[in-house]
Amino acid sequence: MGDNVSQLILLAAGGTGGHLFPAEALAHALTARGFTVDLATDARAARYAGSFPAHELHVLPADTVRGRSPASLARTGYALASGFMTGLALMKRLKPAVVVGFGGYPTVPPLFAASFRGIPTVIHEANGVMGRANRLLARRVSAIATGFDGLGKDDPALMNKVVWTGNPLRPAVVAAAGAAYDPPQPGGPLRVLVFGGSQGARVMSDVVPAAIEHLPAPVRGRLAIVQQAREEDLERVRATYDRLGVRAKVETFFDDLPQRMAAAHLVISRSGAGTVAELSAIGRPGVLVPLPHALDQDQAANALALSRIGGALTLRQVEFTPERLAAELDRFAGEPQALTQMADKARSQGVLDAADRLGDLVQHLAAGGKVMNFQGKRA
Repeated sequence: MGDNVSQLILLAAGGTGGHLFPAEALAHALTARGFTVDLATDARAARYAGSFPAHELHVLPADTVRGRSPASLARTGYALASGFMTGLALMKRLKPAVVVGFGGYPTVPPLFAASFRGIPTVIHEANGVMGRANRLLARRVSAIATGFDGLGKDDPALMNKVVWTGNPLRPAVVAAAGAAYDPPQPGGPLRVLVFGGSQGARVMSDVVPAAIEHLPAPVRGRLAIVQQAREEDLERVRATYDRLGVRAKVETFFDDLPQRMAAAHLVISRSGAGTVAELSAIGRPGVLVPLPHALDQDQAANALALSRIGGALTLRQVEFTPERLAAELDRFAGEPQALTQMADKARSQGVLDAADRLGDLVQHLAAGGKVMNFQGKRA
């Protein structure tokens, strides 16, 4: 391990927790192996990276594509070009052994800069389909790590450098995965966790309380709800649960979400890659509602990976109505064995050692190895 101490690995992630969390998990794995880890991100993500185990934080200019107008494209192009020049200077100064990107446009400048300077590069694609930023980088990088098995196998130009690792999980998720599923008992409490991603989702506040109002009183009386809601939705969601006499804790954010997921009998959520990976690792049944208007339909692909094996129920947002959700909750309340079966099937897809698998690939490249000689699972 001592041979790695002088080697710096630069991680590039930005935008959301969906990018930062797997980068954080890899950072822990690499630090344990004796590497030094730095983080490159944008100003937006830097605000959320306070607990990230990085030796140094580097903020690079970057922007996402927010529209097709000439002015919008020009702003994005300028930010990315500026980020690339900053990235070139950063690579010259840091001389990282490997640069690893986790998706989102903030990763484009440092990965392009590293590739330009001949530094080994890896992108990790967490979703069931490759995002736009990673598609831009895919042909330039040394290796592509994937969260979903089989991604990239249909592209001959990429398949030789694709390695399936799974999605790296934060230590808190791995710890929560040790809790066995405790199914609801007949007539006993039914614990439901509701969230919509790191920023919340208004549709959850619109649909879930209304669905619970549709439930028969005996079922409603069994519920214990933990729900994330946006600041502007907090009071109306709390007021509905108070009026219905439902036990509920409603907040804008839960910093112990993995533990709350482990305590839940059922999870209702969006289907970001991190959420699906954590549901699978912890082994909890879910009602998944993919974000409907995503250009890449990545959340739909993520949800399908779990629902097609019976580990979750996927509802398109147009199907996610109070009436439909009430019917499903009523069914689950009367069929605890169905929830147990879903939990078992979800857990069968969990990859608890994904951070170490990705760490193996990074260490292999840092030692001068080529991806074609790596012993991990290929596309």
